[in-house]
Amino acid sequence: MINKKRGIFLAVLFLMVILIRLFSANSFITERYYSTGFYPFAAIFFRSVTGWLPFSLGDLLYGAVVIWLLFKAVKGIKALLKQQVSWQSLVNTFSKTLIVLLMIYVVFNIFWGINYNRRGIAFQLGLTMEKYSAQDLKIVNTILLQKVNASKAASLHHGPVILTSKEIFKEAAEAYSEVSKKYSFLEYNTKNIKISLWGWLGNYAGFTGYYNPFTGEAQVNTTIPKFSQPYTACHEIGHQIGYAKEDEANFVGYLAATASKDSAFLYSAYLDLFLYTDRNLYLVDSTAAKELAHQLLPSVKGDLKEMRNFNQRHQNPFEPVIRWMYGKYLQSNQQPSGVLSYDEVTGFLIAYYKKNGSI
Repeated sequence: MINKKRGIFLAVLFLMVILIRLFSANSFITERYYSTGFYPFAAIFFRSVTGWLPFSLGDLLYGAVVIWLLFKAVKGIKALLKQQVSWQSLVNTFSKTLIVLLMIYVVFNIFWGINYNRRGIAFQLGLTMEKYSAQDLKIVNTILLQKVNASKAASLHHGPVILTSKEIFKEAAEAYSEVSKKYSFLEYNTKNIKISLWGWLGNYAGFTGYYNPFTGEAQVNTTIPKFSQPYTACHEIGHQIGYAKEDEANFVGYLAATASKDSAFLYSAYLDLFLYTDRNLYLVDSTAAKELAHQLLPSVKGDLKEMRNFNQRHQNPFEPVIRWMYGKYLQSNQQPSGVLSYDEVTGFLIAYYKKNGSI
């Protein structure tokens, strides 16, 4: 049987889960009182606590948790083999595990996860999100093609300047300062972006960056090709300031990166968004998608080849499983398209273009 104190604690945790679900069910309340109310202060607090560290505390904690889980798993298997497991010990283990999982759920949501249920960037910008046509895709994709080529040509004109990770992070923060002059709700205070300690693992798992809601740190995998890192940094800052959904973080990252005066940031964002829109165009008009991709500058095609070679070097049988698990996580957090949610930034781009006449 579960002891009385543990039972009460479980009941309190279940009640908190129910309250979180009830609160976040209303997107207007979530937007007003959480995403633009409580969350910004909580996020700044966490970024202040961990931002001064020159390394990612969250990555160290993740590593410690994995080691602890492996230790407990080995210990449990040994106990099973020695038949030292009683019914009461199983109940205790189950109740302890449930408590830990519920605590993680509660903390995760209170300090970030409720953002999955907000009205979001489309509401803030007054965008009309509707089904778009193949012609809409062609128009936006053509504009992005021109911007990709122009920003790449500008980078080549200025010479082979390779930004360090520190410079990328600094410029990403400055890009948000620039875009916040137009959209004040994109202000990024108390900078806290770190190099991922697990970047080498990310290459095999398929991630380029991630946000740790338990420490307020944004991590960038700096082992990926350099031209991808500026946009990745802007994407992760988007998560930091409260845009939990991947398509929204993509769009917010795009707005910030293209507000930068650095051609490397412009190229990084335009190229990534071109690839998203071109993939979507390919599904409805493969000929048009191929023709547009063919018009990319040779130097851009060289970058894409570098990316393909990089991905091929890190192919492994576990990545599809990890992608499937991550897809399920996204689906459980208001993103029914799973890993394809990233591609849905296309809808934001088209809606933004229709409203403003430019991207």
